[in-house]
Amino acid sequence: MTDQGSKAKVAVIGGTGYGGAELCRLLLAHPGVELVRVTSIDHVDEPLEAVHLNLHRTGLTFENIPPAKAAEGVDVIFLALPHKVSATLAVELADVEARVIDLSGDFRLRDAQAYARFYGQEHPHPEFLGRYVYGMPELHREAIAQARRVASPGCFATTIALGLLPLAHAGLLRGAIHTIAATGSSGSGAYAKPGTHHPLRAGNLKIYKALDHQHTPEIEQTLRDAAGQGGHQSDFSLLFVPMSAPLTRGILANSFVQVPAEIDGDRVAQLFGEFYEGAAFVRVLGGGGRQSEVVAIKGSMWADVSWTVGEVVAGQRQLLLTSALDNLVKGGAGQAVQSMNIMLGLPDRTGIDAPALWP
Repeated sequence: MTDQGSKAKVAVIGGTGYGGAELCRLLLAHPGVELVRVTSIDHVDEPLEAVHLNLHRTGLTFENIPPAKAAEGVDVIFLALPHKVSATLAVELADVEARVIDLSGDFRLRDAQAYARFYGQEHPHPEFLGRYVYGMPELHREAIAQARRVASPGCFATTIALGLLPLAHAGLLRGAIHTIAATGSSGSGAYAKPGTHHPLRAGNLKIYKALDHQHTPEIEQTLRDAAGQGGHQSDFSLLFVPMSAPLTRGILANSFVQVPAEIDGDRVAQLFGEFYEGAAFVRVLGGGGRQSEVVAIKGSMWADVSWTVGEVVAGQRQLLLTSALDNLVKGGAGQAVQSMNIMLGLPDRTGIDAPALWP
């Protein structure tokens, strides 16, 4: 925790992408910190606002300096680098005094074999897997508060896990979980590719990486952690189909599970209400009224969860869990800032409690 009345100094490593842009937007307005440095290997010496046109005059320019150098004299550094790049910096950043929050997927998994399979290469420093606290405040808040290194969760992983954590904690996830989740184009990064270029995406819907998305083992690991915290064994698998949607921001996830027949709507409401009691940014909408939707959370830190209770078939209750969040905020930079707040001893909502954009 910083001295009372002082502001923690923070730096962003890799500030030209959408994640870096969102970090800069949030940190520049944050009352408890001062953004003092933003690095990049391109746009060097250009003002931040020349690249991120939504920013006003910041007084900062993009610097091209090594991450360890960028960490000097600051309290927290954010790594807003592509997957497979953060992993190469593990040794270089191991001894820096600053707290480190990584937004990539390089330190989320504890299993080196799962990393190699889903990220397409061996981890260059597998000895660091498991050393970064997984930065999901709804599940690991106490560990985040004591952490020096945090791996911030992925956008799909956050959305889907938030819809399922109460059931996992209660030991109710069994067998196959079927999930389909649609995401906006900003999740694909700032640089156009054939599958994400706007003229092709604007009027299109398609699936991609079906049953093979890199967030699959991350979600399964998170749900098993929740089951363990609840004192339960886990015996389930995730069948996840991501969908490319014609919108810029937001994720909507629908997960289909089967639970014992006695689990009715009242019991589901009790489980979700108890699990998310006191959660800073999770709104439990329930099962009888308004359902989760992207327009209600766009541009905000809020994650909405809802459910639909189905019939009993062959002795099993059919249950649909629906969750929505902004992939760049609660699913990205905003969640990283929430972890920073917890690490610095600040209230979770400090600097990130803005309402959603409408419409």
